[in-house]
Amino acid sequence: MRCPFCGHIDTQVKDSRPAEDHVAIRRRRFCPACGGRFTTYERVQLRDLVVLKSNGRREDFDREKLERSIRIAMRKRPIEPERIDQMVTGIVRRLESLGESEITSRQIGQIVMEALARIDTVAYVRFASVYMNFQAVGDFDRFMAELRPQEIPDETGPS
Repeated sequence: MRCPFCGHIDTQVKDSRPAEDHVAIRRRRFCPACGGRFTTYERVQLRDLVVLKSNGRREDFDREKLERSIRIAMRKRPIEPERIDQMVTGIVRRLESLGESEITSRQIGQIVMEALARIDTVAYVRFASVYMNFQAVGDFDRFMAELRPQEIPDETGPS
């Protein structure tokens, strides 16, 4: 592993331990050239995923990009960072288990929205506003109306 500080190519592993509920290995590394210490994570990757964008472009799936967008939606919410890591890992596993090497960005967005809706409604709405590309307040109002439970009018009238 190349040192991120000096670029030396021969770093040493000082400690390894399971991380993210045993789906990754966390390694503490040391660079003998500059003395720098850093952490790496090793994960199993079942298949190389390619994202098919709505404009027809293809790009390699990027776990960090997915994690970054979820963390932005979750910013300042009372959710533990470990819970976010577990959610990201679960989403990636689900994408890999679809059996396809090409996945549309729409599929990814739907899966992320389902996961966010189970964890935090505010993060769900934040993500949806970007994912669904709300252009006006009316778009947001329609979306929020779908989230609110329908109120049943009181048949007895005012008391």
